[in-house]
Amino acid sequence: MSQLEGLAQIQRGAEEILVEAELIKRLQEDRPLRVKAGFDPTAPDLHLGHTVLLNKLRQFQELGHEAIFLIGDFTGMIGDPTGKNVTRKPLTRDEVLENARSYEKQIFKILDPERTQVVFNSSWMGEMSAADLIQLAARHTVARMLERDDFSKRYSAGQSIAVHEFLYPLVQGYDSVALRADVELGGTDQKFNLLVGRQLQESFSQPPQIVLTMPILEGLDGVQKMSKSLGNYIGIAEPPGDMFGKLMSISDELMWRYFELLSFRPLSEIEALKTQMREGRNPRDIKFELGRELVARFHDAADAEAAQQQFIDRFQKGALPEEIPEVRISAAGEGMALPNVLKQAGLTASTSEALRMIRQGAVRVDGERVEDAGLALPAGASAICQVGKRRFARVFLT
Repeated sequence: MSQLEGLAQIQRGAEEILVEAELIKRLQEDRPLRVKAGFDPTAPDLHLGHTVLLNKLRQFQELGHEAIFLIGDFTGMIGDPTGKNVTRKPLTRDEVLENARSYEKQIFKILDPERTQVVFNSSWMGEMSAADLIQLAARHTVARMLERDDFSKRYSAGQSIAVHEFLYPLVQGYDSVALRADVELGGTDQKFNLLVGRQLQESFSQPPQIVLTMPILEGLDGVQKMSKSLGNYIGIAEPPGDMFGKLMSISDELMWRYFELLSFRPLSEIEALKTQMREGRNPRDIKFELGRELVARFHDAADAEAAQQQFIDRFQKGALPEEIPEVRISAAGEGMALPNVLKQAGLTASTSEALRMIRQGAVRVDGERVEDAGLALPAGASAICQVGKRRFARVFLT
């Protein structure tokens, strides 16, 4: 593959490359670049939102570069303040280690284990003395820290900022120094931390890393960032049927976002699928292709075919209409009882009718018959709700 073709692959889906001219120059050095992506083990399972960075790391591997999967077991005990309007509770050492072991098992569903270096930042940070940490802190200023949007907002609002939160971007930045990273990948919300890495590398007389940010993947609701705490996520360790069903519940518009950031298909193929939909192809069938690809990646092709058939069977072989109305319901960040969901989605005239239909066995959620009238959908959930044989809605609880 030529340098230009490789650059196009690297640019795919990227939000920003800082500085692209520097990246081109390093690609011309004809040596494997050291490409780092860091993950704090804050939860035991990875979801599709995490795989946006893993996919990009895999692309660098395929171009012959060295992939460094950094597990932030040290930073995980600090707690990433990014996007938080309150101080985040740090994890215990045992929680971090348990989650880290889980990560190691999951990442090789995407990355090539033969070409992946897995490192823990406690390897160097755990050896750093208090004096060393103070010297590291001396290389950055409070004024620069307060340039960060979330810190600035909290400071202006009179909300507390703990001193240890300033350490997080410093430690993440020092990781790049310790690893002599050429490129660091991160979500758009990590841009400040990644730029601290550039600044610290210069301070340590290293060439500054190229920063490549990727968009944040929206969850099933199509609005909020995919997050386990919001309940709008698809875990990569979920059973094939659950994963496929959740993918089928996303909106037709969000489907293209998932194709761009999660699919390994060439962009030309994705454009061809868009043309097919404009010319009348059922978007459900195109979503089937996305579902099969992603389920096969995290399980296998046979599981993917079985998951699709299971989905079709749940909807009684063709009972699922080609066009399903999409309804967004505001739950003010909380869950909502299913009878209320059905009423607000226009599937029943009242909650009493919804309760009656549930008791009659006439209500399905994602193809599964609901018998518990007390069932509630969590905030961030996305589901295909069915009442009787003809009333359907794709509901997004925001």
